[in-house]
Amino acid sequence: MRIEEAQRELRHVFLHGSAGQLVSGVLWSVAAAFATWGSPRAAILTLCVGGMAIYPATRLLALLLGQREGLSRDNPFNQLATQIAFTVPLGIPVILAATVAEMGWFFPAFMVIVGAHYLPFIFLYGMWEFGVLAAALVGGGVWLGMNRPEAFGTGAWLTAGLLFAFAVYALVRDRRERTMAPAVA
Repeated sequence: MRIEEAQRELRHVFLHGSAGQLVSGVLWSVAAAFATWGSPRAAILTLCVGGMAIYPATRLLALLLGQREGLSRDNPFNQLATQIAFTVPLGIPVILAATVAEMGWFFPAFMVIVGAHYLPFIFLYGMWEFGVLAAALVGGGVWLGMNRPEAFGTGAWLTAGLLFAFAVYALVRDRRERTMAPAVA
């Protein structure tokens, strides 16, 4: 399987990333709600523990949206996607260390880690738009961490909004491409 074919199949199976961004947006929204109206501890636990459910929830949402197939066995990106997914949990110790130093750095640090994890998605999906999402998250996280650490939930709300906006964009793009091209075999 050629790289372009593998990317096309990945975009097809994961709806151009829309399902994953929608699931992630919901998780960040719940964490933001806890940060705003609950406790910092609940917000932190929501994001750290809830993150483990992103992939299964993404597959379920894609199924509910009519996407029945998974990646083919010969798609070389099966392993790469799994490896990229583990970059976020491996960054959690850094996020927690930053949080110990300054509670307000939790969401900004998480934004930087998640944003950096989207950089390989540019190649994985063959979509430069993931670079825009990555830059917005990393830049937003750095700016908030340096300038507004006292605004604990702001990064969570910003991230949720960016993820929802990307999900809508990606779903529209996916639907447009499905109507213009034959289904991937």
